[in-house]
Amino acid sequence: MSDNGGVTSPDVPDVPDVPEALGPTGLRPRLPSPLREAADGRFARHGVRLLLKRDDLIHPELIGNKWRKLTPNLEAAAGRTVVTFGGAYSNHLRATAAAGRLLSLPTLGVIRGQELADRPLNPSLARCVADGMRLHFVDRSTYRRKAEPETLSGILRAMGAEDAYVVPEGGSNSLAVRGCQELGAELRGHADVIALACGTGGTLAGLAAGLTPDQRALGFPVLKGGFLSADIQALQQTAFGARRGSWSLDDRFHFGGYARTTPELDTFAEDFEQRHGLPVERLYVAKMLYGLVALAEEGAFTRGTTVAAVITGAPFQPPQEDSTG
Repeated sequence: MSDNGGVTSPDVPDVPDVPEALGPTGLRPRLPSPLREAADGRFARHGVRLLLKRDDLIHPELIGNKWRKLTPNLEAAAGRTVVTFGGAYSNHLRATAAAGRLLSLPTLGVIRGQELADRPLNPSLARCVADGMRLHFVDRSTYRRKAEPETLSGILRAMGAEDAYVVPEGGSNSLAVRGCQELGAELRGHADVIALACGTGGTLAGLAAGLTPDQRALGFPVLKGGFLSADIQALQQTAFGARRGSWSLDDRFHFGGYARTTPELDTFAEDFEQRHGLPVERLYVAKMLYGLVALAEEGAFTRGTTVAAVITGAPFQPPQEDSTG
């Protein structure tokens, strides 16, 4: 049964075959992830059916698209130290650190903002350190140029990690895009429109490639700037040699940009949680769900449309202090 009385898609195994290197060490996933119907009057009155694709249930620590994007890269690392990038509240950094702990793999995180080096670690970065990740803070100008070969080489030298395996910010590269293609394949025949929140665009690039020609992917960028369409096209070009699938973006629902929320968004998320028993992550998932409700109210979906919302993450829960003394 679903969280709200809907049904889970039938006849799908919980745990498929995964590479042996990832199985016994704690990264075995729950795949395909559950697909559950959400009875919601805000959609039903427009003749739209809403499904929730619960990618947040794939793995307790590599949640949602993080498992799909990271595991191909962890295989490619072949035991080498993994270096990756993110901001102070990066879900990707936390997932990489957790994977490093589970696989006994050294991880290094390059953090945007040199000024953070002298401040107490926030709960997100503290979790990374607790999982064994070594942090390296760089100024924001250097961080913006991190993809330039000379800048990247300098960062790696400064960390003593010249031979490390580098995963880009958000985990989005051609391996990650192809890993996310399976998400689209899992949704074939289940929905007309598949929606998800977008950060670096890798998940959407892969998802769209895995869908059938009569399905379309709809992305909700959580960053301002309008640059993401070109980035997604570039990721698909690298991964597949051309643009793949039908996809589009609606950039109206970033609520001020990455890591920003508003009281209105918080109120919406709390209401959605109460309606459907679903913990709603604020920085990505809430914005996507808000956007879908707004589009339904605008009449953007024709009657009879089935929309699947991909729940790509869960709210971050900082570790609790031990009060036993």
